[in-house]
Amino acid sequence: MNWGGGGGSRNHKDIGNFPECGGYHQSHHQRFGGAVVKIVVVFVLIGLTLVFVNKSDNSTLFMDRFSKPSQKILSPPSFDVVQGDEFKSEDLSPYGNLENTLKRAAMEDNKTVIITTLNAAWTEPNSIFDLFLESFRIGNGTQYLLKHLVVVALDRKAYSRCMDANLHCFDLAGDGVDYSGQVYYMTSNYLKMVWRRTDFLRTVLQLGYNFVFSDADIMWLRDPFTRFYPDGDFQIACDNYNHNSTDLGNFPNAGFTYVKSNNRTIEFYKFWYNGIYYFPGKNEQYVLNMIKFSPFISEIGLDIRFLDTAYFGGFCEPAKDLDLVVTMHANCCVGLGKKIHDIKILIDDWKRYSGNNSSPVSWTVPIECGLKNSTN
Repeated sequence: MNWGGGGGSRNHKDIGNFPECGGYHQSHHQRFGGAVVKIVVVFVLIGLTLVFVNKSDNSTLFMDRFSKPSQKILSPPSFDVVQGDEFKSEDLSPYGNLENTLKRAAMEDNKTVIITTLNAAWTEPNSIFDLFLESFRIGNGTQYLLKHLVVVALDRKAYSRCMDANLHCFDLAGDGVDYSGQVYYMTSNYLKMVWRRTDFLRTVLQLGYNFVFSDADIMWLRDPFTRFYPDGDFQIACDNYNHNSTDLGNFPNAGFTYVKSNNRTIEFYKFWYNGIYYFPGKNEQYVLNMIKFSPFISEIGLDIRFLDTAYFGGFCEPAKDLDLVVTMHANCCVGLGKKIHDIKILIDDWKRYSGNNSSPVSWTVPIECGLKNSTN
């Protein structure tokens, strides 16, 4: 296209009058222009690759990132790695006077507490919470543990119910989500609740407290501290146990854990919580089953121990010997009514066992729960 009348003709003529110089400049411009084009193409391809990777399977990216021991481990974006007992004050901003509550509830070592979470649906009369507290009262050597229990209330009704029971209570309500009704497994509110719990427990560790976390549908029948491993950093109950406390093939249940506060466990909880970004729509137990194989675990030196179902049983895999059982979990059970039904029978079985030393007593549960009745 001619943009300047005779100008285009004149330029063409001038180039013809200086064949060597014109040829050099033309060749130079072609080479220079070609190099620029190549550089641009390379950067475009890199950009497209990054977009493609970012839009690919996030869970695969997460596992790939942490599958290379030589690669630098990245902390979750919202947290800083804690050194010693130091932590940033903003880490605790959502949790108000938590440290005071933990201090009042701590055991004689001044740094171990028992924690459960509770919503209004589980605090109704003769519901899960009443059965949970009853198990401490009728258990063998468990009565004293109630004074070290911290009830983390997910709504105001649950908090009020805890206060009425004269327990150590902490109000975790206020994130705009209504947890007061029955929260069904794997719904949006369920996922928000369990991930918030994971983040909360990380905060407890950062404050320097060891904890036993227990779902409220776990019955405490004996003192568990005699059955914990002395060297384990992170100890967890199982839905299914492979008779080896270090076997990563065990299928853990995040409803019961004993965790010691140290740099290893704090970094692990950050790493665990980071899974919320890479496994969208999955709960914390699913993510735990994925990350337990990561080289990151050995790199930070975390000692994971899986607890034997002979002591820490549940409806998935009941503890058969009542002379050994420590806790029983109403797992493999979907529905509040089914849980309450089978837990009440479990309590009756325990009472018969505790009051009768002559004839053998065995569990008559699960009935409405258990593997045959649930895919959970």
